[in-house]
Amino acid sequence: MTSLQRPTQASTEAEQPHPDHDRGLEFDLSTILNRRRTLGVLFGAGTAAALAACTPGTGGSSATPSSSASAVSTATSTETATASPSATSTVTRAFAECGVEIPQETVGPYPGDGSNGPNVLEASGVVRKDITSSFGASTTKAEGVPLTVTLTLLDNANGCSPLAGAAVYAWHCDRNGKYSLYDSGLENENYLRGVQETDANGQLTFTTIYPGAYNGRWPHIHFEVFESLSNTSSAGQVLAVSQIALTEAACKEVYASSGYESSAKNFPNTTLTSDNVFGDDGGIYQLATMSGSVAGGYTAALNVTV
Repeated sequence: MTSLQRPTQASTEAEQPHPDHDRGLEFDLSTILNRRRTLGVLFGAGTAAALAACTPGTGGSSATPSSSASAVSTATSTETATASPSATSTVTRAFAECGVEIPQETVGPYPGDGSNGPNVLEASGVVRKDITSSFGASTTKAEGVPLTVTLTLLDNANGCSPLAGAAVYAWHCDRNGKYSLYDSGLENENYLRGVQETDANGQLTFTTIYPGAYNGRWPHIHFEVFESLSNTSSAGQVLAVSQIALTEAACKEVYASSGYESSAKNFPNTTLTSDNVFGDDGGIYQLATMSGSVAGGYTAALNVTV
């Protein structure tokens, strides 16, 4: 696996673009190709298991590239989401959309997975649900509006059966648009990074804070899908590398709150359709379903077919 050159540190001025921000799939295509492993037959439950996990009549219609415009429109409104690990409606909607695998995206310059400098996946304590604080030598907590993220993973090779026993590594910037392990002053922090294992419904949940906005990118959360929890630190076990896009309505509400002043300045500079990762299809397969408030926190749910 070819290592990427570590990028320069961000400017301390909040209005400046984040240096070397995610530049699309070409930036690290070789990394993804070298590490991606073809998904084999992991489960024998097949379509019957997927149907058993789903309640008919509660999901949306199948998503197709032609519905990109509606997906962009959806970004302007805050949607209702059921974000608990037993969220039947989420599984049902995921089943309806299964057949379109999650788009492969760049891990960006700040993955912390060993492909570009530090490797948090080798650290004891990285497997955790709450990723708001650093672990190990530091216990610094990232401040911000609470956010609960639920992913539902489905096995496209086996009739959309829930992908139980897979692992997801998720990471994102803090409310100022800075990344732990990389940005100046945060080299010894590892907050807003963690690994979780999917349950029998193919679901997992992270508790975190709402990411900030920096110039050049639409607000997002990075994630990698691994074949199993035991393979998260092994090269060649990545099944998917993608990103979650957050909705416009939620972003506007959060960035108008205290502590997100730099994000309020940066957010209007990049639209979902002009973003160099989501812009090719308007984020149709990566736009989270969201609900909540600044006072009570937000939930974000996404169906991930691999």
